[in-house]
Amino acid sequence: MYDLVIIGGGPAGVSAGVYAARKRLKTVLVAEKIGGQSFDSNEIQNWIGTEKITGQDLAKAFEGHLRAYASQGLDIHIGERVEKIEKTEKGFSVKTNKSAYDTRAILIATGGFRKQLEIPGAKEYENKGLTYCASCDGPLFADQDTIVVGGGNAGFETAAQLLAYAKSVTLLHRGPDFSKADASTVEAVLKHPNMKALTNTAPIEIKGGQFVQSIVVKNTATGKTSEIPAAGIFVEIGMVPSTDLAKGVVELNEWARIKVDPRTQRTSTPGIWAAGDSTDGLFHQNNIAAGDAVKALEDIYLTLHAQK
Repeated sequence: MYDLVIIGGGPAGVSAGVYAARKRLKTVLVAEKIGGQSFDSNEIQNWIGTEKITGQDLAKAFEGHLRAYASQGLDIHIGERVEKIEKTEKGFSVKTNKSAYDTRAILIATGGFRKQLEIPGAKEYENKGLTYCASCDGPLFADQDTIVVGGGNAGFETAAQLLAYAKSVTLLHRGPDFSKADASTVEAVLKHPNMKALTNTAPIEIKGGQFVQSIVVKNTATGKTSEIPAAGIFVEIGMVPSTDLAKGVVELNEWARIKVDPRTQRTSTPGIWAAGDSTDGLFHQNNIAAGDAVKALEDIYLTLHAQK
């Protein structure tokens, strides 16, 4: 019987694993891989304490930090996928594609994945000018023309970030208006002299050489196509939380994110906590995910010790 099963190997899961080991909780961390969504990033500039680092190097650092605590009650199972969580008389059973773990508590830190832009050139130019993380890669495009695909809040928030250093930002939205975004945010961003927004505009192809050079778009009202030069394309068409294993186990919101108490990261089910991008937290970034996990571990530790 474990004290805690941590599900996930991103910044939330890894932070939780380190803290659980330091608190001498008998813990197993189960993850398909280490690194989370940033694994494929060419350069991350907002991981606190590290000026810049690649996603793969960050993942190596995560795993190294975890394994440094492997002798302190922390079992690490990489390459395992959790398939089911069941309530038992003494706690929970976490069943994977390889094994099953009985535990008193669970922390779900499964993150999510960005919706991919599925047009010609998108896969070829991913991490070569096309990116899904403005906070990770935005500064690389200082003084260059950029494109944001997506007209919701995330799209306008990305545009606001890019306007701090990009030469220009052009936002593309396939709908006729920006009703999916907060009106005040839209108004503030569109006031910037280097900002342009196009409605009824759908991307249809990415072009370039070694790196992105332009994007071809189609006006959904007229059918007319045009080409917009750009060095960077930032895709914000939504994120899908990885919460299938939590369905019927904890309460989810309308976007399938796990509802948590932001003070403790507790879910609706006693004994289960959640942290990071799989939750309904207002913001989702590496540093925030790590902080969520630390917060959860403090509460998990106190809760488990109160039960002894």
